[in-house]
Amino acid sequence: MPWPLLFLSLTAASWVYWLVAGWCVAEFFAEPQPEPGPDLPPVSILKPVRGLDAAGYKNFGSFLVQDYPQDYELLFGVTDPEDPDLALIDRLQQEFPKRNIRALVAPPRGANDKVSILCHLAQQASYDTLVVCDSDMRVTPDYLRRVCAPLQDPSVGLVTCLYRGERAETFTARLEAQYITTTFLPSALVGRRYLNMGFALGASNALRREQLQQIGGFEVLLNYLADDYQLGARVAATGRRVHLSDYTTRSILGATTFQEQWAREIRWAKCLRVSRPLEYPVLLLTLSTPLSLLTAASMRFSLAGLAVVAASLALRWLVGWQVARNTHDEVFRSSWFWLPLRDMLTSVIWCAAGVGGHVSWRGRRFALREGGRLQLLPPGPSS
Repeated sequence: MPWPLLFLSLTAASWVYWLVAGWCVAEFFAEPQPEPGPDLPPVSILKPVRGLDAAGYKNFGSFLVQDYPQDYELLFGVTDPEDPDLALIDRLQQEFPKRNIRALVAPPRGANDKVSILCHLAQQASYDTLVVCDSDMRVTPDYLRRVCAPLQDPSVGLVTCLYRGERAETFTARLEAQYITTTFLPSALVGRRYLNMGFALGASNALRREQLQQIGGFEVLLNYLADDYQLGARVAATGRRVHLSDYTTRSILGATTFQEQWAREIRWAKCLRVSRPLEYPVLLLTLSTPLSLLTAASMRFSLAGLAVVAASLALRWLVGWQVARNTHDEVFRSSWFWLPLRDMLTSVIWCAAGVGGHVSWRGRRFALREGGRLQLLPPGPSS
């Protein structure tokens, strides 16, 4: 097959993908969501933390002003008794004396520190509805009501949430926020529509203790890289539904560096690669901008080739604006013109994450083993 025809075929397939993604976005945000009933349960919010995140005190505080009709508690967990987050939690305990706020030091149990903490927090939690949320997330007062409402349906085993980037203070942080809006979020909605939502997203998850015990507790996730994916897949395997809430949490990005962003996005991509290895190569069809540039280059940047590039960019911007409008994403609205560069970086990360068996996570290095399991490596250069 001639190169121009090959690249044009791949580009056209990518257009089909983004048209489907745009339809999935429109369909999802038009759907009515479950309304909270009168019998919402008391909740234990489990928050594993490690090191200081951008605006961490405000992020944590947003969970303490919930408009929720029942009791709820906020449990923070660390593995290091000297973790600087403990000072922030102490301030919160003083500022919100009527709230049940606890800070617990969890013993390391496996390669995944986050899951080690969750194991300990779940054991200490007072209530049987558990809400897990990452440390860099900030929420609005209606968060608990909206993520717990779907659990009133007995067929729902887990509720997971989308998220968007916010307060991006550096250029790299803006690029990260663009990835979340223009690539990750629409892809998650395509997965929801065509993969029966048999997975969970890491930002926020809610489930009953009954379902957690049914899959073997957080302990079964201790040595996995993609613990959120595993959690959702295992709940779905019990016959319960994984429900994607229309509530969008906010990841406060702050001032990230390129090195931090690169390590984080490589880890995200490798999470997908090890979780769904047969589908990872198909992600090539989401890379419409680089594919269109290859098409134009193979056509020697003729008028027809440049038209292919223009069509690809128009379609990408259309889906990005559609997501930004529905999620109130101000970062994309102020930096939409960087999308072509963002797409090129995404393609480089896709290639880089497709090879190699190591991953970096919060200053530690791991080897990836069969099935996405982790093995901690000693400090030093990759082998």
